[in-house]
Amino acid sequence: MNSPGSAASSDSAAPVCSAKGCRADAVWVLAWNNPKLHTPERRKTWLACEEHREHLSGFLGVRGFLKDVVTLAEWEARSASA
Repeated sequence: MNSPGSAASSDSAAPVCSAKGCRADAVWVLAWNNPKLHTPERRKTWLACEEHREHLSGFLGVRGFLKDVVTLAEWEARSASA
């Protein structure tokens, strides 16, 4: 799935939703972690448009993987200040 920065094919392209077949602009970042594979502090990300945020959050949530859901703008601001 896409992660911030990797979803764009060029510097001018906006990140897109990670839902299969969706090409809508991403608005949300879903930070997740599979504790069987990743260290506790590691965060993988999926991007979501408004339409798919709940579906993707639910998919990760029922597995116990979902750690945080924030707007793409907030995620980018956190990354810039780190």
